[in-house]
Amino acid sequence: MPHPFLDHSFPIRWSLLTPDHVEPDISLALEEAQRNVSAVVNQDPDQATFESAFLAFERATERLGCAWRKVEHLKNVCDTPELRAAYHATLPKITEFYTNLFFNESLWRIVKTVVEKPETKALKGADKRFVEETIEDFRDSGADLSPEGKKRLAYIQAELALTTQKFSENVLDATNAWELVITDEKRLGGLPESAREVAHAAAKKKGVNGWRFTLQEPSYVSLMRYADDADLRRQAWEALQAIGRCAPQDNRELLGKILSLRQEKAERLGFGDFSDLVLHRRMVGNGRRAQVFVDGLHASFSEAFEQETKELEVYKARKTGERVGPLEPWELAYWSEKMQQECCAFDQEALRPYFSVESVVRGLFQIVETLYSLRFCERPTHVLGSGSEKQQNNERVEVWHPGVKFFEVWDAVDGRLLGSFYTDWHPRETKRSGAWMDNLFTGGPYPDGSFEPHVGLVCGNLSPAVDGKPALLNHQEVRTIFHEFGHLLHHLLAEVSIKSLSGTSVAWDFVELPSQILENWCWKPEALDLFARHFETGNPLPSGLLESLLASRTYREATGTMRQLLFAKTDLELHRDGLLRTNLSDLDVALRDRLRDYVPRTKTPIPSIISQFTHIFGDPVGYAAAYYSYKWAEMLEADAFTKFEKEGILNPSVGREFREKILSKGNVEPPQNLFRDFVGRDPDPHALLKRAGLGKVKTTSKKS
Repeated sequence: MPHPFLDHSFPIRWSLLTPDHVEPDISLALEEAQRNVSAVVNQDPDQATFESAFLAFERATERLGCAWRKVEHLKNVCDTPELRAAYHATLPKITEFYTNLFFNESLWRIVKTVVEKPETKALKGADKRFVEETIEDFRDSGADLSPEGKKRLAYIQAELALTTQKFSENVLDATNAWELVITDEKRLGGLPESAREVAHAAAKKKGVNGWRFTLQEPSYVSLMRYADDADLRRQAWEALQAIGRCAPQDNRELLGKILSLRQEKAERLGFGDFSDLVLHRRMVGNGRRAQVFVDGLHASFSEAFEQETKELEVYKARKTGERVGPLEPWELAYWSEKMQQECCAFDQEALRPYFSVESVVRGLFQIVETLYSLRFCERPTHVLGSGSEKQQNNERVEVWHPGVKFFEVWDAVDGRLLGSFYTDWHPRETKRSGAWMDNLFTGGPYPDGSFEPHVGLVCGNLSPAVDGKPALLNHQEVRTIFHEFGHLLHHLLAEVSIKSLSGTSVAWDFVELPSQILENWCWKPEALDLFARHFETGNPLPSGLLESLLASRTYREATGTMRQLLFAKTDLELHRDGLLRTNLSDLDVALRDRLRDYVPRTKTPIPSIISQFTHIFGDPVGYAAAYYSYKWAEMLEADAFTKFEKEGILNPSVGREFREKILSKGNVEPPQNLFRDFVGRDPDPHALLKRAGLGKVKTTSKKS
């Protein structure tokens, strides 16, 4: 196959997508996209229509977008030096193309001409929304700038693409560079057997004796939560804080460059700061309102946060005989876990046997099948060693790693194939950290009544299988699966004819609603009964353990919330305050006082997350100036879920309504309208605090 990245056939032949094809294939796709754009530009403006201008512009880059998404996906899950080199060689071309696309004055003239035509003004529904969003895309991308302004903005975009990519790679490389191998088993006191098995398998895989710990989440969290040896915890904590702060993966200069470029971009586009540029088309509206939202939640949780901090200090002092006082940062998770086990009779590790990843996924499928009238079907998979090998048979779907699985989702009512997806749940050194959902192809309905299925994926870094046992998860990891699957459903259940308005292509302070609302089923007994089964006996959760799990939902709730608010506050301070942007030499020092009330008091100060904060610095935009979106969307989902609670959390009629009014709609209407259509009113801003048992959101008079 001469150009595998441009092959639109399905299933995808992953073994053919090798690094040597990236540059030639993407170059060819860029040439094709440019020809398509030229065809739109070269038409007579007076004869141009919505179809020949807007829809043709939409289709012009579709093949390029599909090819580049495959490249980006492989970079996320199979990062190699060869792929990284090909990616870096191609990224500037991609950035330049998309930047110049909105700088094309002839294209912009045609778009503006068509907008003024009576037939365009008469459009309704998705077509009208698409026109509005396209016009805003052009303006936000600099279409109205002078030639000099466009040239400078193009430079800014190119630099942001390269710099943020380097930031992300530094985090991955620094994470993989650290390991801690323990050969004295006595030092493993307190660690559960599951953590020891994983560490022993990790050491064996590297050809060393003992137990190997890394900064990948399952390994790090187990160490910090359970290891009695405080020195082990200290070493791991210090290593984590060092990510992005030490050569050769020092991100601190990149941080200043990214912030300066973003601010200049905002000013050139007519905004006071980057937060206003990013947020003016989102639900919150601007940076000031986002700050007020974060400050209000902080005021509401601060008293409980202080109380929880004091309780932990007292607990540790009581157990050790020491004086009451601040803990070290590497003691927080350890003593919090001890206190939860003693005071709440709850042990996360006791849950693992009941949460095998296979059982969790099966139960998740059963829940969403019931709610949304769906049917899931797993297809057998295989991995080919090289592109020269032939696919074994038509029944097997090729995947990029042996741990990847492939599924189809069908509409149980009308029999349509709605889409298919891959799951890749466990960590590898060539895989980025965290958990995410992505789309590989956006399908949807066509005017002739046909439907093209969507293709998506979900990835994570969850506890792996060890010594013949299935992968056994803690409850947080179960919630991660549900969360990412909520994003996936938003993509797979879209019924939008215009692809750029489909699925998750919504305001980012709305996009987390479908993901976060699905986490609620991880806390409901009737849902847990479908998947919380012992991996050996099949027995359900014992009643005592179930009660402890449910009671743990609000354990140190304020502390968990304050951690999210800390990230949101950090993000907004960096992107809203000019004083910080003029003092880039030591952002940690500049941020310290501003974040003091958001951080647990500790003996050793906790540095900010900025040097490894890929959510806001690993992408030209990403969650920059928008990390508040997680709590904003949590406010929305807490309110929306009350409808399920009132009418039945497995009620198919409510589920069908959520599918039709939220999941299927994408961005065909403003998110406020979609929410109002489902709930029947505007969002209740107090819903989140009601669920946490903390009363109402407090207002703040702080000027932002």
